[in-house]
Amino acid sequence: MEFSVKSRSAAAPRTACLVLGVYENGKLPATTAAIDRTTDGYLSKIIKGGDLEGQPGQSLLLHAVPGIPCQRLLLVGAGPEGTLNDRAYGKLLGCTFSTLASSGTREAMFQLAELEVEGRDTAWKLSQTIAVGQQSLYRFDRLKTALARPVLRGVSPSLEKSRAPKRPALRRVCLLVERKELAKAKKTLAQAAATAHGVDLAQDLANLPANICTPNYLLKEARKIARGHKSVTVRALNEAAMKKLGMGALLSVAQGSRTPPQLIIIQYKGAAARQKPVALIGKGVTFDSGGISLKPGAAMDEMKFDMCGAATVLGTMAAVAEMKLPLNLVALIPATENLPDGNASKPGDVVTTLSGQTVEILNTDAEGRLILCDTLSYAARFKPELMIDVATLTGACMVALGGHPSGLFSNHPPLAAALLKAGTYSQDRAWELPLWDEYQDQLKSNFADMANIGGRHGGAITAAAFLSRFATHTHWAHLDIAGTAWKSGAKKGATGRPVPLLTRFLLEHCGVLARDGLMSRSTGRARGTLGQ
Repeated sequence: MEFSVKSRSAAAPRTACLVLGVYENGKLPATTAAIDRTTDGYLSKIIKGGDLEGQPGQSLLLHAVPGIPCQRLLLVGAGPEGTLNDRAYGKLLGCTFSTLASSGTREAMFQLAELEVEGRDTAWKLSQTIAVGQQSLYRFDRLKTALARPVLRGVSPSLEKSRAPKRPALRRVCLLVERKELAKAKKTLAQAAATAHGVDLAQDLANLPANICTPNYLLKEARKIARGHKSVTVRALNEAAMKKLGMGALLSVAQGSRTPPQLIIIQYKGAAARQKPVALIGKGVTFDSGGISLKPGAAMDEMKFDMCGAATVLGTMAAVAEMKLPLNLVALIPATENLPDGNASKPGDVVTTLSGQTVEILNTDAEGRLILCDTLSYAARFKPELMIDVATLTGACMVALGGHPSGLFSNHPPLAAALLKAGTYSQDRAWELPLWDEYQDQLKSNFADMANIGGRHGGAITAAAFLSRFATHTHWAHLDIAGTAWKSGAKKGATGRPVPLLTRFLLEHCGVLARDGLMSRSTGRARGTLGQ
């Protein structure tokens, strides 16, 4: 979908559908009131008649409103004046896009940026409009064919098609802002659109089945990003290279699969070579059966989503390259399948990691931390300023937090605070969990330096504690996205999270900030503000 911005005026613009806000009790925002006067009070009469109460989530679609050059006019509820918060505004936007999608209109103009949201500026409102629009209208249908449509009894497919034409899809949305904010809004729009493109990519990759989205497919997608941006380069370590380096933990996961693993390395250079990069590491288990510690068969199809960390990193990298951010970024994706086989790792096996530490594998279904630990050690070669790993790591995190926030762990409080702030702004929230030394005791092993699991209690924390042993060389954060990266049930599919969180974090970290709708370089060096 194409988004644009334009300066608004009191007069109704010529468009297929104009979207206006309405407060509860019939009170109208300034622009809506001005258009109501143009219609000789037509809107007020409709509202007073009880057709729209003005609550968030309510909408009313009108056709051929007298006095204005719009084919349709969509009124959306905004609640009592002065009470809109982040959640209510998101609900309002979701209702708007849902109504538009079913209306048959191809284009619309939004007069919703004038609605006041507590503590939020125009930049935030524009960014959220694009984010909610992307999520509301996203469909993964690339693997469906016309043959999948139900055929009416006794009617040929060609005749059925002529009788039931496909409803036109919403293609263009223009966001109206005050004239003085137009230049700033255009920059904000570019930022939000790049993030939306990154979310789209992450969703598409994660929704693909495991027979298509293999480790080699992820490598091809990385190379596709590089072909579109001169600032991006890609290389990969194959199985032989990993053996030579001594990545025993990563290879132990891959050895049950006939599909070769890949350690994909993507570098974006947007700053001086002397500037240390930010490292992003994304878990890329393209299918996780649990290995010898086999998962239950129910819902095992969802284990194609176990590469959502990799999808997130690729989506974030694509967004960063599109925005041309002034920073250096390295993304590392350990990609493999985890399958049972005569050659698969067995519970009780001991492997040696790239760091030299040994791990007793008590459960082969705790494989994500095994591929990540070697990748964290390898990331040290790039001398990163900080590292963030992203993984659908533990069911325990889903039990603890549900599907609303991602679990956050860090060895550096300023980094954790910056990620939490970015998540709150982008409405892609995280919640910090403890990473105390006491949890390390649960990883003790009689036969190796550590075990790969720490028992039932605090499972998400002991997984993070395990990873922390391989991230001692720099500031590090771990995002457990097991509960946020996808949805189960009737709406099963990938969400694209936490691409919005990470892109916002990188925008703030490199000094490209959205202030009052303006992306502007901060003064001084273009590096992070996390301290030393």
